[in-house]
Amino acid sequence: MAHIGDLVAEMLAQQGTELVFGMPGGQTTALHDGISRRTDRIRHILMRDERNAAYAADAYARLTGKPGVCDVTVGPGANLLPAGFLEALNASIPMIGIVGELPLDWLPLKEKGIASQGFDQLSFFQSCSKQAWLVPSIAALPELIRTAYRVATAPRPGPVALIIPHDIFDAEWDEETIRIAVDDRSVRTPYLRSTAPGGAIAEAAELIRKAKRPALVCGGGVHGSDAAKEVTAFADRLGGLVVTSLSGKGSVPETRPYAAGVLNPLGSWAAIELIKEADLVIWCGSKVSQNTGMNWSLPTPEQATITIDCDPLEHGRTFRPTVPLLGDVREIVTALDRSLGGSLAGTRAEWDSRIAEVKAEGERAKAEEIASESIPISPPRVMAEIAKRLDEDDIVVSDASFAAGWIAQFLPAKKPGRQFIYARGQGGLGYSVPGAIGAAATRPDARIVTVAGDGAFSYTIGELATQAQFNQRVVNVVINNGRLGWIQLWQEIFFKNVQSAMLETQSVQPGFAAAAAGLGLKGIYVDKPDDIAAALDEAFAHDGPSVVEVRIDDRATPIHSFKRRMKEGADKPRPRPGTVYKLREWKVSPGL
Repeated sequence: MAHIGDLVAEMLAQQGTELVFGMPGGQTTALHDGISRRTDRIRHILMRDERNAAYAADAYARLTGKPGVCDVTVGPGANLLPAGFLEALNASIPMIGIVGELPLDWLPLKEKGIASQGFDQLSFFQSCSKQAWLVPSIAALPELIRTAYRVATAPRPGPVALIIPHDIFDAEWDEETIRIAVDDRSVRTPYLRSTAPGGAIAEAAELIRKAKRPALVCGGGVHGSDAAKEVTAFADRLGGLVVTSLSGKGSVPETRPYAAGVLNPLGSWAAIELIKEADLVIWCGSKVSQNTGMNWSLPTPEQATITIDCDPLEHGRTFRPTVPLLGDVREIVTALDRSLGGSLAGTRAEWDSRIAEVKAEGERAKAEEIASESIPISPPRVMAEIAKRLDEDDIVVSDASFAAGWIAQFLPAKKPGRQFIYARGQGGLGYSVPGAIGAAATRPDARIVTVAGDGAFSYTIGELATQAQFNQRVVNVVINNGRLGWIQLWQEIFFKNVQSAMLETQSVQPGFAAAAAGLGLKGIYVDKPDDIAAALDEAFAHDGPSVVEVRIDDRATPIHSFKRRMKEGADKPRPRPGTVYKLREWKVSPGL
C-alpha cells in the first residue's frame, strides 16, 4: 500500500522537480521512501547540514527557474533553514521547504520540547518565508502542494514552507480516494507575465530618445524573468552605458563596448564613475539596494529615471521614478524596444567616447594589479588565471565578502545568461560550497568554479564530502589570507585597531587543501605566483572535485573606497562608521 510520502514524491516529480536537497529524519522518512521508488524522475541529494540544503536548492532554482526543493526534519533540522530561506526571500528565488513536524495530536506538547524536538515551526517560518502552511489533513495536502508551487513561482518569487506532521506523512494513501493533479503553469518562474500600459511604455520610450547620456542598470530580476537575451538586444540598440548589480551579472555580455561591469562598492571602478554622469538611469529588475545604489547616493537628484519591476512596491521605495513600468522584465523590455522603433546605437558619440575612455583607464589599473609578482599573492593575479580557463558554459559560484568583488571585477560574463551565482539576498558567508553542489547536480556537464575566502570556506568545509561522494566537477578556489579581510580593514581604518579578525596564528594555520584531500578531493596548495597556472591546470583537468588553496596578501581588497583610504595614510583622521553612511533621502526624479 502506498503512503503519503509517495503522494508527495509523485507530486514533486509531476511538478518537474528533478532534485531534492536535504537531511532525513524519522518524521520525514516516508518522503525519502517515496523518492526512492521514483529515481528515474526525481533524486535526493544528501547534504551534511540543513543550512546547506537550502543553499544547494537556491542554486538549483537560479539555474533552472524551477523552485528549489529542500527537506528537513522537525526541530533541529527545521531551525537551520532560515539562513537559506532569507537568502531566497531577499533575492526573489523560488524555493519550497518540506518540513517535518510532530504528529497532529502532539502539537499542544510542542512548547519547551515536551514532545521531543518540538517548537512553534509555523510562526518561525512565517517570519522568513513568502508564506508557510501547516498541513491539517491528508485531504488538504495535494492542494497545499499545488499552492506552494504557485506562490513560490508567482511574482515576486520566493521561498515557502510546507510543514507536514509525522502521522500524515506515514498514513496510507488511497489513490482511488485522493487523486492528484498538478498545475503545469507553476513549474518555473515567472508563474504569470504582465506588462505595463501602452501609454507608460510610450512615455518611457520618449524619455530614452531625449536622453544624451542614458544608462541601463540590470539587476537579478533580469535573470528571474529569463530575459538576458532580450535585455542584451535592447542594450545593443539603446546606445548607452550598461552596468549590472552582482546578481544581475550576465544580463549582457561584459565584452560589449557599452558594458562597464558591476555597479557595487565591490565592483567596477568604471561603473561607479560613469553612472554618476548619466542623465537617465533605467533600473531594470533592480530594487536599487544599498550596494547597487551606492549607499543610496543613486539616483542623483538631477537624473531622470525609469523603473522596470514586477513588484509594485519597488516603484518609489527609495525615490519617485520619472516613469514607473510595472510588469515582467522580459515583456516590458520587448515592448519598450518595439516602441523605440529603431536603433539609437551610435547616435551619442560623445557619451560612447566617454564610456570608452573611463573603461580604458580602469583596465589599465586592473592590468597593473594582475601583473603583480608579490608574495603573498595578489588576488587579481589568481582571478586572471581563472578567467583564462573558464568556458562560456562554466558556472561561477561566489561566496560573500571580498570574493564577490574579485569575481565581479576580473571574471567577465562572456554571454547573456546566469553563469554567475552570487548570494546577495543576505550576503552571508558559507554559500559557495553548497551552492556548487546544487549547480553541479543541475548542470552535470558543466565545470563549476567557486571562489571563497578562508573565512567563508570554513563555514561549510564538511560539505566537501558531498562533492566527493557525487564526484562533482567542482574547482573550489580558496583565497586564504588568514584573516576576515573585510573586518580587518574596517577595524583598522575606522578604529585604528584590529581586534577580532584573525583566523590563524603562527602556531595554528588551517590547511584547506590538506583537509580537502582528507575528505576525498584533490587538494593543491599555492604560495608563489608562478605556480598558480599549473595548479589551476591540474584542478581543471581533474575528473572530480578539487580545492586550490592560494595564500594571498592580507592587505588586498577589491573595495575602491578602502584602497583610497589605505593610500591616504594611517595618521589621517577618519570618520567613525556611523558617519560613513548618511541617512537615505527619498528623492523625486525629474524629466529631461
